[in-house]
Amino acid sequence: MAGGSLRLMILVLSLVLGIVPLLGVGWILANGMLTLWPPAATVDGLFMSLILLMLSACFLLNAFWEARDQGLLPKKSRESTKAPAAKAS
Repeated sequence: MAGGSLRLMILVLSLVLGIVPLLGVGWILANGMLTLWPPAATVDGLFMSLILLMLSACFLLNAFWEARDQGLLPKKSRESTKAPAAKAS
């Protein structure tokens, strides 16, 4: 397998594994273990949703870095944000 296709597979896998925990949080909300109004939560629902959100954040951050490294997202230009140096006379 070539290096480019392996990196693309890691990107796709990171996106899928970043979205699946969000579906779990949706299931927790739909199941009533965590309610937004009136604010109430079971301990199981609260900690499971926090764990799923952190897992999703890790995989989506990895997907962001992979997409940036592959050139799918533009990199920030440091030259445009740098102020020109003052010349000493």
